[in-house]
Amino acid sequence: MSTREHAPVGPTVDVSPARRWASLAVLSASLLVVTMDLTILNVALPDLAADLRPSATEQLWIVDSYSLVLAGLLIPMSALADRWGRKRLLLLGFVVFGAASALVVLTDSPWQVVATRSLLGAGGAMIMPTTLSLLRSVFTDPAERATALGVWAAVSALGAAIGPIAGGLLLEHFSWHAAFLVNVPLMLAAVVAGALILPEARAASPAPWDLPSVGLSIAGMVGLVWAVKRFAEEETFADALGWVVLAAALTMLATFVRRCLVRDEPLLDVRLFRRRPFTAGVVAALMAMFAMAAILLLLAQWLQLVEGHSPLAAGVRLLPLAGGGLVASLLASPLASLVGARTVLASGLGVAGIGALLLPVVPGDLGYPTVAVAMALVGAGAGSLAIGSAMIMAGTPAERAGSAAAIEETAYDLGSVLGVAVLGSVASVVYRDHLATGPLVADGLPAAAARAAEDSLGAAVDVATAAEAPALAAQAAAAFTDALVDTSLVAGLVMVAVAVVVWLIAPRGLDITQQQH
Repeated sequence: MSTREHAPVGPTVDVSPARRWASLAVLSASLLVVTMDLTILNVALPDLAADLRPSATEQLWIVDSYSLVLAGLLIPMSALADRWGRKRLLLLGFVVFGAASALVVLTDSPWQVVATRSLLGAGGAMIMPTTLSLLRSVFTDPAERATALGVWAAVSALGAAIGPIAGGLLLEHFSWHAAFLVNVPLMLAAVVAGALILPEARAASPAPWDLPSVGLSIAGMVGLVWAVKRFAEEETFADALGWVVLAAALTMLATFVRRCLVRDEPLLDVRLFRRRPFTAGVVAALMAMFAMAAILLLLAQWLQLVEGHSPLAAGVRLLPLAGGGLVASLLASPLASLVGARTVLASGLGVAGIGALLLPVVPGDLGYPTVAVAMALVGAGAGSLAIGSAMIMAGTPAERAGSAAAIEETAYDLGSVLGVAVLGSVASVVYRDHLATGPLVADGLPAAAARAAEDSLGAAVDVATAAEAPALAAQAAAAFTDALVDTSLVAGLVMVAVAVVVWLIAPRGLDITQQQH
C-alpha cells in the first residue's frame, strides 16, 4: 500500500480540485434524492390517501413520521459519523434509504406506510448532516466552500423542482408506490459513486461514546415533536398528556444541553451558539422551514383538489417555487460579496415573507398567477439560506463540523415538523370553520358523510363524489382556499419577523469567504 493509504484520517482532507468538485457532485446528488422524496410525497399524497383511506391522524403521521425519526436521530448519527467515519456512515445511509424505498411494495395499510417512512427517516439522518460535514472536510478554503454551499443549495432547489414533476409523471402511469421505488436505483448509483469518489473524514481524537446524551437527545426530540403533534391533532392546549410529554421532553433536552456544556468532549458542541453568525444561520433555517413546509404541502393539495390538476400538471405548476430557489442559491454567494452576508440572508427571508403575504393581500379570488409569483418569491427566500449555511460553517472548526451540521439539519427538520403541525392545525381549524355543512345536511346529506368531509379536503371530495353532492365539493374547495390564504398570512408575518431577528443577530460586515475564529 502507498503512504497515502496509510495516512491518518482527520477532520479535513487534502484532495485535488477535481476530486473536491466531484465530491460536491456526489454529495449534492444525494441531497437531491432526499429532497425529491419529500416533494414527491406532497404530490403523491392525494393518490395514497384515495387508495389507503387514512384518517386525518394517520395522514399526519404519514407526513410527519419521516421528520420525527430524522429529528431524533440527527444528533447521534452526526456524532457517530465523527467517530466511525463520515463517508462510511453516508454510504450506510444510502443503503438504508434505498432498502426502505424498496419495502414500499409490501405496504398495504397507512401504518405500514408510516413504518416505511420512519425507516426512510433513519436513512435520511445518516445522509443529510453527513453531506454538510463532508463538505466542510473537503472544502477547507472558506471562499471556495461558500461557492460549494451555493451549488449544494441550488441542487436542493432543483430537487424540489424535479420531485413534483417526476412524481406526477410516475403517478400518471403507475400507482403511488412508484413515488418511493424511484429512490432505489438512485441510491444504488449513489453508493457506487460515493465509494469511488468520496474521501473519508472523521474527528482526529473522538471522545468516548456518551450513551446518556444519546438517550436524552433522542427521547427529548421525539417527545417534543410528539407533543406538538398532539396539540395540533387535538386542536386544544388543554390536553393534559400533551403537557406532560412536552414538560418531560423539555426537561430531557435541557439536561442534554447542560451535559454537553460541562463535558470536555460533548456529543453535541452547543457552545457553537456563542458565535453570532452561527446562531443567525440556525434561526434562519428553523423559522424559514416552519413557514415554508406547511405552505408547500397546502399548495400541492390546492393545485390538485381545488384547481383540479393532475399530479403531473400540479408538479409543473410548482416549478416557480423551485426556480426561485435555484436562481437565488446561485446568486447568493456573489451578492454576499457585494452587499454582505447579513443583508442577503435577512433580505431573502423578507422577500419570502412578502411572497407568502401576496396570497391574502391580492384582492379578488385566488388564482394561479398570484400563486406563481408568491411561490417564486418564497423560493428565492429559501435560496438565500445557502448564505445561512455558509455563515454556520465559516464559524465552525473542522473537528466540530459534525456538530454544526447536526444542529443545522435539526433546525431544518424541526422547523418543518413544527410548521406542518402548527400551521397545518391552523389550516384545519379555518377549513372546518368555513365548511358549513349544516345546510347540506338539512338538504339530505348524511350526517356521517358531513363529519367525514370535515376531516380533510380529500375526504370531502370523495364524499361529494360518492354522494353526488357537487355543492359539498364546491364549498370544501372554497373553505380550503380560505385556509391556504389565512395560513399564508401567518407564515408571511413569521418570515418578516425572522428577517428582522436575523438582521439584528448577524454581525455587520461578516465575510463568509474568511474563516471566523
